Amino acid sequence: MAGSNTKSAIIYALVANSAIAGAKLLAALVTGSSAMLAEGIHSIADAANQVLLLIGIKRSRRPPDDQHPLGYGKTIYVWSFIVAIVLFSLGGMYSLNEGWHKLSDPQPLAWPWLAISILVFAIIAEGISLRKAIIEINKVRGDRSLWRWFRESRASELVVIFGEDVAAEMGLLLALAAVAMTMLTGNPVYDALGTLAIGLLLVVIALLIGVEVKALLIGESTDPQDIKKMRIFIGNRPEIEDLLNLLTIQLGHDVMVSAKLKMQKVDSATDLVAAINRFEVDFKQAFPQVVWLFVEPDIQV
Repeated sequence: MAGSNTKSAIIYALVANSAIAGAKLLAALVTGSSAMLAEGIHSIADAANQVLLLIGIKRSRRPPDDQHPLGYGKTIYVWSFIVAIVLFSLGGMYSLNEGWHKLSDPQPLAWPWLAISILVFAIIAEGISLRKAIIEINKVRGDRSLWRWFRESRASELVVIFGEDVAAEMGLLLALAAVAMTMLTGNPVYDALGTLAIGLLLVVIALLIGVEVKALLIGESTDPQDIKKMRIFIGNRPEIEDLLNLLTIQLGHDVMVSAKLKMQKVDSATDLVAAINRFEVDFKQAFPQVVWLFVEPDIQV
């Protein structure tokens, strides 16, 4: 699920967020805008998160060993959950604290046009990053809506990148509105309110990501669309009379499948083993994400 294209999308987001963070923090220093500062911290958190995701992807690819016979695939879920925590704490809670501080002691903005220029640049850059993420998502989501894909996806790193990009784009729009209203009215309270709105947005997005990744950490079946395809594949096999039970577990980028099958009658145990072996080879070719396949021949559920 996390092929080279997904990894390149993460690297692009890392480079973009690092550059954007520097520009936002410079604008915050010059203008005194708390919304710009909140967005700068948000971009730093995003860049740190992308580093964590790259580490997680690399470590999840370690081969199985005696202590971890099913591999390290679920490592990516641990790092994705850490990303949600960073987004919640460093991004969301910091922004809420900064917004509350500025609301208590509003300060006028200097050089607001600088902040607006940087925000427009950041909106374009983040829009490109979001577009790249959606291109990767479209390869696997089928006819599902983005929300349904977000709830059903087992690719935690893609869920995190999408959530971060959506939060970044919406946060930038909030910051732009806050700075523009402050500039037009001369009232710095709008800047503080924008900061609070950004903090609330980041907390909500972080919680949504955390809920989805938590489910993967506990253990979920593979993508529902893939399960449907597996059932169709099994139903079309000449060696199999009936599918009695199908159990799948998502282990990072890999999948484990256990199938209880009612096999067609054969003349000997040797023929039965040969039929199961043919099925296993063809099944793994049809579903290359399946690394472990356990077949139990039976005559009843």
